[in-house]
Amino acid sequence: MLLPNNKQKTKLFQYAGTSRFAYNWALAKEQENYKNGGKFIPDASLRKEFTHLKKTEGYTWLYNVSNNVTKQAIKDACDAYKRFFKGLAKFPRFKSRKHSIPSFYQDSVKIQFTDTHMKLEGFVSSKKKNKQKLNWIRLAEHNRIPVGCKYSNPRIKFDGINWYLTVGIEYKNSNPPPSNGGIGIDLGIKELAVCSDGYSCKNINKTQKIKKLEKRKRRLQRSISRRYEKNKKGESYCKTHNIIKGEKELLKLNHKLTNIRQNHLHQTTSSIIKREPSFICLEDLNVKGMMKNRHLSKAVQQQGFYEFRRQIEYKSGWNNIQVIIADRFFPSSKLCICCGRMKKDLKLSDRIYRCECGNRIDRDYQAALNLKGYGEMYLKQQSAG
Repeated sequence: MLLPNNKQKTKLFQYAGTSRFAYNWALAKEQENYKNGGKFIPDASLRKEFTHLKKTEGYTWLYNVSNNVTKQAIKDACDAYKRFFKGLAKFPRFKSRKHSIPSFYQDSVKIQFTDTHMKLEGFVSSKKKNKQKLNWIRLAEHNRIPVGCKYSNPRIKFDGINWYLTVGIEYKNSNPPPSNGGIGIDLGIKELAVCSDGYSCKNINKTQKIKKLEKRKRRLQRSISRRYEKNKKGESYCKTHNIIKGEKELLKLNHKLTNIRQNHLHQTTSSIIKREPSFICLEDLNVKGMMKNRHLSKAVQQQGFYEFRRQIEYKSGWNNIQVIIADRFFPSSKLCICCGRMKKDLKLSDRIYRCECGNRIDRDYQAALNLKGYGEMYLKQQSAG
């Protein structure tokens, strides 16, 4: 987290606004070119055109921001456009001034760190020591970022309350591959994750702490809504000081809930990785389809299945653990672990699996065991092929 003063905050917002303008400009150029039947415009050509735009009357304010900020924003717009045509993402949308997250890129070569401060490029052009102070922004956590390393993709963003920095640091991976047996993980709503070795992770959204915060959030939302209706003038709504104060309190509450859930996911995934399995087998959940169920959509969204999988994948990469994603149509819950028979009429309300062979077992634990078996079969096929 960053602790900028008022002058630095103004500069940070200026950089974020210019980055948003460059991104929207590049996206508009690509869309216009596509409508006219033209081919994809590479980011190098757009950057040259943007340099000419700076020289025109009315756009000289673009010189107040570092060239690397706009250069990377144009590259990001082109990458987003490419990903859509490759089928990897949805069609890129323009960044709104009100609803988009203010963020920008900083050059990885020119960024500098000390134990307590971070230096950004271009806040002040003067080389005098007393004016160079504006370039140095204080860090909230001391000695958090190593000094004198190779940095990659530094990004600065504003979450509505605080400014944050994300930066990649290169290091050598010296961890040997683990020799323990693999595990299968079944994700669910009753329990966040059930592992094949008997380890299970609770659903934090069912705890008293989260329930109290959710209740407080609902009350605050209703209070803000009533204030809007009370101060309505004709068809327009008047935003009073109390409404702004309430919205800020609601934003802080949302951040608190998000941080608690995120922290729980990190603790859970780290505890699984520390068990040092040789492989981890996860199911490929159709989260988009699950969200269509109006009775379960909120519970699914709060669990954060995608974030769980993302954390498992990158943490496994750090520790040389292989991650296997089971086929989406693999019936992990319906297969009997003893006889291999499939129970097609298994309902979501059936928490205990009962088979004709006499097997009685928790359905989530059985799903985890079946996923472990899937992972073992996958590895055998790989070694045989």
